[in-house]
Amino acid sequence: MSEHPGQRQDTHQNEAHQQHMGDGGGPPDAAGGGIGPAAVWDERYRTKARLWSGKPNPQLVREAGGLRPGRALELGCGEGADAIWLAQQGWSVTAVDVSAVALERAHSHELAELARESVHASSGEIGSRITWQLADLTQWQPGISYDLVTSQFLHSQELDWRIPLRTAASAVKPGGTLLVVGHHPDRLPPWGNDHHNHRDMFYTADDLVPELGLNGPEWQIEVLTSRERPVTGPDGQEATIADVVLRATRLP
Repeated sequence: MSEHPGQRQDTHQNEAHQQHMGDGGGPPDAAGGGIGPAAVWDERYRTKARLWSGKPNPQLVREAGGLRPGRALELGCGEGADAIWLAQQGWSVTAVDVSAVALERAHSHELAELARESVHASSGEIGSRITWQLADLTQWQPGISYDLVTSQFLHSQELDWRIPLRTAASAVKPGGTLLVVGHHPDRLPPWGNDHHNHRDMFYTADDLVPELGLNGPEWQIEVLTSRERPVTGPDGQEATIADVVLRATRLP
């Protein structure tokens, strides 16, 4: 999930998209077994033509911009801005989300970017570097390891953040990077009462290390901090929030 709110701005059921998406299996509620995370997030995305800003998250750009591209995994990809940015830097990306609506939108955004890039490419059409995968992050396991595993602002009342973030840590290959970014619970945006009423959705930097098992000898913590930054709310409100940032390397 991206965290930049879309500001009065403005996901896929065509055959081309179905072929492009990875076969991760649908979330439990997809077969009609009640209202679950997939239904909640699908409805939330349907309320706006664009829920997030469409820009990559700044901490991702800052922390991953200097890494050598390889195979990346993003958990909670939302409308795809971070996955698309990673692909543009040369990464092969598996981007996972619980919402089919978000993935449809993300794939559409990717196609638009590929079309723009192909216009300026001497070799013609540019192929996709992203696999969009529908999955319930409380159950999904990647099956392979990655050079970079990233989760940006994976906060939800329907999801215990510890479960997918432990999955994220386990999916980092030796020599690879884990990057986790979230809202600091003491510096939340003033808009959105749900945030303040459900503070257990959030974590501090110090929470992450023991919860993800990063205090062992196989991990080296590169960045563990919180960073303030100004943000603009959905109705133009100005505020300063803090991002929790963890970047760690799994030692060879």
